[in-house]
Amino acid sequence: MKKVYPDAKSALDGVLKDGMMIMSGGFGLCGIAETLSDAIRDSGVKNLTVVSNNAGVDGIGLSRLLETRQIRKMISSYVGENKLFAQQYLAGELELEFNPQGTLAERIRAGGAGIPAFYTKTGVGTLIAEGKEVKEFDGEKYIMERGLFADLAIVHAWKGDTAGNLVYRKTARNFNPMMATAAKITVAVVEHLVPAGELDPDHIHTPGIFVKRIIEVGTAKKRTEIRNTRPRPAAGASATIAFAGAPPPEKISGASRKGSAALLLHRA
Repeated sequence: MKKVYPDAKSALDGVLKDGMMIMSGGFGLCGIAETLSDAIRDSGVKNLTVVSNNAGVDGIGLSRLLETRQIRKMISSYVGENKLFAQQYLAGELELEFNPQGTLAERIRAGGAGIPAFYTKTGVGTLIAEGKEVKEFDGEKYIMERGLFADLAIVHAWKGDTAGNLVYRKTARNFNPMMATAAKITVAVVEHLVPAGELDPDHIHTPGIFVKRIIEVGTAKKRTEIRNTRPRPAAGASATIAFAGAPPPEKISGASRKGSAALLLHRA
């Protein structure tokens, strides 16, 4: 079975339809299948339900589908970094199903494992529990959550082979492995594509049986959501870095300075 496709458009050919549910891997901007989400946008498919931890940031990733109003509903756990996401929800233009992050992860895992529902204590007695079945086990209340299974999952991996086996790298592992198991069709983008048999079986995170189509996109620029910086001290100046709970540097005796949590940095 041929799994390797030349580009995102051909990899999604015959898969997309209005009103479908799509799972999109990633956490923030880490591990998102941006090439595929852009191709979904270009296809013009609409009324989508998208399962994703969040929707990227303004102008990147799933946010571009929000710009074109192609998403009808988001099933997510975080909105904070996307102003357009928040604006559309508050204006009643976008349906939102909020989940505690661990619950969202388990709903996806359960769907991939063929588990239709499960019980959790998370959200009992809160808005999360409204409209959901509540049961008592061993004197504790639990709410029922449904597993999630999508029409399509788009995932990003560091390395893959022509048989569809995938290896994720560091934080980009996040939601991708679970989503790869929880859809009728999983399409993967990989930075490096190698021949089948070249990956160490012990290193494979997603077995190729879950992946129907795959494209190689190379090593793209790694985007950063928020970059926090602080001005460097002027040349010749001294800077003091004090760690939480440490006494002020002027109150530390000479003998104890070496082992203290306060560091005096001198610039030449």
